[in-house]
Amino acid sequence: MPHPFPDFRLTGQVTVVTGGGSGIGKALAHTFAGAGARVVVLDTNGAAAEQVANEIGSMAQHAVADVSNEDAIESVMEDVARQHGRIDVLFNNAGVNRRNTSFDLTIADWNAVVAVNMTGMFLCARAAARHMRDGGGGRIVNTASILGISGGWYPNIVYQATKGAVVNMTRSWAVEWAPYNIRVNAVAPSIIRTPMTEALTSQPDVVAKFEALTPLGRLCEPADMTGPVLFLATAASSMVTGHILPVDGGVLAQ
Repeated sequence: MPHPFPDFRLTGQVTVVTGGGSGIGKALAHTFAGAGARVVVLDTNGAAAEQVANEIGSMAQHAVADVSNEDAIESVMEDVARQHGRIDVLFNNAGVNRRNTSFDLTIADWNAVVAVNMTGMFLCARAAARHMRDGGGGRIVNTASILGISGGWYPNIVYQATKGAVVNMTRSWAVEWAPYNIRVNAVAPSIIRTPMTEALTSQPDVVAKFEALTPLGRLCEPADMTGPVLFLATAASSMVTGHILPVDGGVLAQ
């Protein structure tokens, strides 16, 4: 029986997921494989990446790299393209955070977050896009945040700054790379239950506050990201580029 929504399939396509060892990346690695893609699970934590690839099975492999390391990222993307002949989809998802007020944030913490969330996002997109350009096109989906669009709910300046950069890098790449048939979009989740946010989501009073601020009345889960990202990564969104898709339970609609 034919798939009821063929445009949402990735059969035979090659996808790379950064930050694929946990959280949103892990959820999407499984989703891409379920949609028929071969998945490269890339993470700085090799054991986590390998575990996710093993969970998926023969449709997946893992790679270890720090996204802020230009040589490492160029090498990984080159290896993927050489092995599989192309790169069709990049889920540009790896990110870190250092929560602090502007007065108390150290320059070391600022630089650490910028290195991954901004520079790393650039390096991964550029490296993958070179192979997409040479292969006739592709799709890039970046992980932004509603904190890159709004003023935020608590002091988190470096995360807000870098996710704001992701928003505008997405728009810039969408225009720059459109002639190569490379579509670039982003998802912008609200507070989401992942290992990175555990310090917040483990506090019942904090969770209650965020839920009260969300019209749908709950926090975002990794599973809530799979449909939006899959849409942007497939032919289902063939005329969509430069779009920032909030996945926020209505927060930004207020």
